[in-house]
Amino acid sequence: MRSLTLYGIPGKMTRRLAGVVVGTQGLAVFFGALVARALASATGSPVSGTFLLVGSLLAVLCIFDAGLLRRPWGITLGWALQLATLACALIVPAMLAVGLLFGALWVLALVQGRAMDAHTKRVDAQWHESHEQSEPPTQSEPSEPSGH
Repeated sequence: MRSLTLYGIPGKMTRRLAGVVVGTQGLAVFFGALVARALASATGSPVSGTFLLVGSLLAVLCIFDAGLLRRPWGITLGWALQLATLACALIVPAMLAVGLLFGALWVLALVQGRAMDAHTKRVDAQWHESHEQSEPPTQSEPSEPSGH
């Protein structure tokens, strides 16, 4: 596996794949925040609202990052969100599975997206090369019609 991107503007397919992953991750994080609030409320803890607020903010950041992947720091924010999702396991242990799953999907999206972008670039170059060779040479001046 080649080095993973930590910063920069990814290609079109990488942005699409990573955007789907981090956007869906936002939904999972929000549901995890609801679970954290319910567990804290059941024990009578006063931090139940804080769990919901922080989890909701994290979920909104995930969804925003799906659209911010065109920025050079969008990928960096995505990595930070992967770590934050893993940290949610300190509150709700089941979030460890969610964090590991979305972390693996994030890495897969970056690696496969880069491969798809490279393949698209190669195919486009071959197409342009083949069409440049098959075009008839253009004349610089229009031919004069023969007349009487």
